[in-house]
Amino acid sequence: MIHGINLIHKTYAALEPTSIFGKIEPPEAIKRFSPTGDPSGLIILFNNILRLLIVGAGIFALLNFILAGYAFMSAGGDPKLVEKAWAKIWQSMVGLFIIVASFVLAALLGQILFGNARAILEPSITGPFNWGEMGVQ
Repeated sequence: MIHGINLIHKTYAALEPTSIFGKIEPPEAIKRFSPTGDPSGLIILFNNILRLLIVGAGIFALLNFILAGYAFMSAGGDPKLVEKAWAKIWQSMVGLFIIVASFVLAALLGQILFGNARAILEPSITGPFNWGEMGVQ
């Protein structure tokens, strides 16, 4: 019985890590973002989603500026309508400031914590494994 346990232990110890799990293939949706199958494709996907949200916020702010300008011009001297237009302009400016401040804060924290200002803005997967040896190409 003890001899059998040693045989199993030696067999598993001799195997490479890829032979236990087989070849790991990323899903097709992730392969579109990284043709080589590198697991950083998921980061690219999230990065694209974040960029889309930021562009959408910029377009929304521009639309609000245009509508607020139109409301300001068509107010006709009515103090309530002018006040509403100015409120919309200020809200759009605050929104744009928050977007810009988030980038500045991410760059500042990346520089302080990682020594690289783009570390948070462009993350990468690191770890104890060489992904090529683990079966991910």
